[in-house]
Amino acid sequence: MPLNTDIFRSEGGFGVGSKTIVSDQFDIKNANSLEVKNSEFANCSRTDFVLRAITSAASPSQITSKLLSSTSTIVLPNGSVNFITSHIVGTNSNGSGYYAVKIENIVAVDAIGGVDTVGSLITTLKDSIPSGEGWTVSVYDTGNAGQYSYTVNQGVAPGNITWVAHAQVITVDW
Repeated sequence: MPLNTDIFRSEGGFGVGSKTIVSDQFDIKNANSLEVKNSEFANCSRTDFVLRAITSAASPSQITSKLLSSTSTIVLPNGSVNFITSHIVGTNSNGSGYYAVKIENIVAVDAIGGVDTVGSLITTLKDSIPSGEGWTVSVYDTGNAGQYSYTVNQGVAPGNITWVAHAQVITVDW
C-alpha cells in the first residue's frame, strides 16, 4: 500500500515530517547536529552536536546524541585532524549538585579510522559535587572507527545524574 509522507514543506518555515527545521523567523530548530562548510574550502567544516546521558549507580555511560543508544557518538572522518571544544554539565535530580567542564582537544583520525587524542585541555568551570561523591568526565576515543565521545561516571552518588554536552567539531581533512 502506498504511503504518503510529508517529507519537506515550507509554509511558515521548512520542516521534515511535522517538525520545523527552519522557522519563519529563520531560526534552525529540532536539528540533531549542524554542519557549516565554506563551498570554497571543501576539506574543512564545523559541526555542532548536542549530546546527553543519564547515569545511575557506579556504571559509566557515554554521552550520545540519542538517549538510549551508545552507538550515536560523534563520528569523525578518516584522514582528518579535528579541533573539538565541548561544554559538559551534569546535575543531580534535585539540583543540589552539579559539575561543569570545558574540554578542548586535538584529535587525529588515521586513514582507517583509528582515533587518537593528541592534545587536551580540561577546565573545571564549576564543581559543586555533593561531599563524598565522585563525578567524572573523560574522553572516549577507543570505540569503533572514527568514534568520539565522552564517558561520564557518577561514582557512588545516589539517584541519577543528567549530563548534557554541546560539542563543536572543526574538521580538516588531510
